[in-house]
Amino acid sequence: MIIELPQVGESVTEGTIVQWLKQPGDSVERYDPLVEVLTDKVSMEVPSPVAGVITELLAEEGQTLPMGAPIASIRTADTVKPPTPVEPPPPASEPPQAADRIGVLLKDVAPVGPTGSGNVVIPSSQGAAASEASPVSRRRRRYSPAVQRLADEHGIDPEQVDGTGINGRVTRKDVLAYIEAQAQTAEAQAAPVEAKPAPISAQPDGADEERLPLSPVRRMIAANMKRSASEIPAVWSITEVDVSGLVRRRESLKDELMRRDGVNLTYLHFVIKAVAESLRENPLLNSSWADDAIILKRRINIGIAVAAPDGLVVPVLRDADTLSIAGIAVRAADLTARARQGKLGVEDVQSGTFTLNNTGALGSIASQPIINHPQAAILTTEAIVKRPVVIGDAIAIRSMMNLCLTFDHRIMDGAEASAFTNAVKRRLEAIGDDTGIY
Repeated sequence: MIIELPQVGESVTEGTIVQWLKQPGDSVERYDPLVEVLTDKVSMEVPSPVAGVITELLAEEGQTLPMGAPIASIRTADTVKPPTPVEPPPPASEPPQAADRIGVLLKDVAPVGPTGSGNVVIPSSQGAAASEASPVSRRRRRYSPAVQRLADEHGIDPEQVDGTGINGRVTRKDVLAYIEAQAQTAEAQAAPVEAKPAPISAQPDGADEERLPLSPVRRMIAANMKRSASEIPAVWSITEVDVSGLVRRRESLKDELMRRDGVNLTYLHFVIKAVAESLRENPLLNSSWADDAIILKRRINIGIAVAAPDGLVVPVLRDADTLSIAGIAVRAADLTARARQGKLGVEDVQSGTFTLNNTGALGSIASQPIINHPQAAILTTEAIVKRPVVIGDAIAIRSMMNLCLTFDHRIMDGAEASAFTNAVKRRLEAIGDDTGIY
């Protein structure tokens, strides 16, 4: 039985094999974890769909494969062996025979594949060496999306790369090694014939540098950020908000929420509520681009950027507009804790329609966030800073915070984006001593 990389959602098209948890010859029970897989959404363990014995691993660690690709084979008790032929084939001189009255059984012909192509016939003029070529050399190899993408970026034909993976498969490491070898060859050819010896005091190559290998998570983040920056014409703006009332109200309510629900009430929970209600008021911000149309999302699912040990993850708070501030606090605290513990499931990071990032927790007062593709916008909340502000004809010390919005200029213009940030500003500045959280 062949085990495939499972489909986990429309937006997840490929996954990277991080670590095999079982090896050939290992016995497994149904639902035993087989392999750890990283997608652009989450890291997950793929369980065995059946009980049996692992016979072969078809993908190696570090390899990126499309969803649905075979990754391992397993022998089960229900494995059906192919039937043994009862009769030998008829002599060559016999004419074709009818087979179950639905076709003709032919002899001495090349088998035909699903696309209608048969074996390649090698002309005799090519010599005996050509006739001894292996089947792999007579057909074009297939490559994972990661390998093909890396080869395209460097203008390399992957057919020229020697594969070291399973069954001669070309991996990313093979392509990187090929690129490095080509660079060294070009450097050697460009070097003068009589090169002067380096001074004795010269530092060896790499003495002033350190090369950090990329983790699978960092590679995934880099790919997503590059895609967003290259595909989305992004514009950003900054809006100043007086959150003095929010600061006072949060201070008066945080102990009560901790006693009742065991959750720390933060400024971000108030912001999520204001953002959710403002998205309902400004639906263009809760959409995505589809080349020939703009797709408005009916549900408001807000992704919350969390700095996890292995990199940035964005768990999704579904139907945020239907929750109270206390409900948002409880659910957001659960998602954040599981994100930092690496315990998020695929369902926790799917279907996000808008992203919110609290960069103020890092001390930032202004930032230009990159949109979480394919969403229409992303908002950051910056650090709350006390400073003098002109109110009427007087100067007062107020708690001020910046909201930074990056939006897709294909979907909206400045008027729509400003309407949204002003709606968030209006709601945050309206928070006072009578604002409820339940």
